[in-house]
Amino acid sequence: MIWRSGSQIVGQLITWASTFLVIRILSPSDYGLYAMTSVLLVLLALINGYGLANAVIQKREVTPYLMRQLFGMLFALNGALAATQWLVAPLVADYYGQPMVGDMLRVQALIYLTNPFLAMGYTVLSREMDFRKQAQVNLGSGVLAALAALGGAMAGLGVWTLVLAPIVGYTARAFGNLIMARIFVWPTFNFKGAWSLARYGGIVAVGEFFWFLQTQADIIIGGRLFDPHELGIYTTALFLTQMFVTKFVPPINEVAFSAYSRVQDDKEAMANGFLKSVRLIMLAGIPFCLGLSAASEPVVEVVLGQKWIETVPVIAILGLAMPFMCLHVLFGPAVCAAGRPGIDTIVRILGAMVLPLAFYVGIHWGVNGLAAAWVASYPLLVVVAAILALPVLGAKPRQLMEAVSAPVMAGIAMYLVVTALAALLPHEIAPVVRLALLVAAGGLTYGGYLLVFARDRIFELVDLVRRKRG
Repeated sequence: MIWRSGSQIVGQLITWASTFLVIRILSPSDYGLYAMTSVLLVLLALINGYGLANAVIQKREVTPYLMRQLFGMLFALNGALAATQWLVAPLVADYYGQPMVGDMLRVQALIYLTNPFLAMGYTVLSREMDFRKQAQVNLGSGVLAALAALGGAMAGLGVWTLVLAPIVGYTARAFGNLIMARIFVWPTFNFKGAWSLARYGGIVAVGEFFWFLQTQADIIIGGRLFDPHELGIYTTALFLTQMFVTKFVPPINEVAFSAYSRVQDDKEAMANGFLKSVRLIMLAGIPFCLGLSAASEPVVEVVLGQKWIETVPVIAILGLAMPFMCLHVLFGPAVCAAGRPGIDTIVRILGAMVLPLAFYVGIHWGVNGLAAAWVASYPLLVVVAAILALPVLGAKPRQLMEAVSAPVMAGIAMYLVVTALAALLPHEIAPVVRLALLVAAGGLTYGGYLLVFARDRIFELVDLVRRKRG
């Protein structure tokens, strides 16, 4: 976990430095156009083969021929996805009333051609739990993508910068993983006997489809009613507040899935591993999310610049929803590794009903209304996920409450202190100084609470690192 998430932190620091520089150069409209293309990209990515790859990771024994079948399935799927995106690009552009969207989608279809190589390397390295090699590849590809983004923005490519950078990153990561895994096989398109892969991958894909509905419905609804500038304001605020849950949690979930798969028959080990992941991730996620919400104005002024000042109230609202999302996404890998992906699918079906309805109601109040829909919906999804998943994992509701109680209470105290201090500080103070004061106050409050009331959480984190070093 330290290799996988540690490299992610280093890579993300490099990527963020580039990203925030690019945000300062590009306009909200550029990000609005990119968000319109991302809906189709996310939709088609649901069946890009990662469900098949996870089915292989979850298997106890894998033959070389099964790996060839996996490679063939990946080629067939992603070739079809690239062709589909090329053909439907004009329809998507017509829906949004933005011809540029069609041109962008045609070029972005190249991403699918990297997926077979990326998924094969990921499968082998994940089965071996060799996250050191994955870490090295992710770091290198992240740096290349960051350089491509910064170079494109400085060269005046505008919105095409946001198309170029992912293509560079995916290509570098795909071939890097394949080389590190040393998996060089010819694909076979004879899929006889691979029904278990297709079945498992199909169940996961169904769940991913409903995840798509609950996470992309805001863009589908907002993209039709907002202009690119307004949509860019909303999506950039969403990107900033979701950084922890989308950048830090996924690599940890990848490690967790492989680890859970190894102990899937030992309920006590499953429960202990799940509860530990909750304790550690929420310990870091809550101060990030609530701190960003409480200090949204100086954060935007320092990181994004004055032209993004409209994101401040949106960030303040979204930050309150993200701790629930952090907890929510931890259930899926655990139940899937336990051989019960249907539970994750049920929760996602519920989310696909609740969130689009909330977005449809909230959009009447503009971008702030869309943000409020997240706050109103995610607590319900967390409760339902816990009710369904905890019995499978061998954990009790009381144990889950104990796992989140310390960071939640420390986070509330931190939020109140930072909010009060932000209101008291005069605006004549330079934004960077205001931000530094708020971060210091928040850190002292959060850390102080843990030291006084939950010192064992700090010891647990230190112990994890020390045992890894040993």
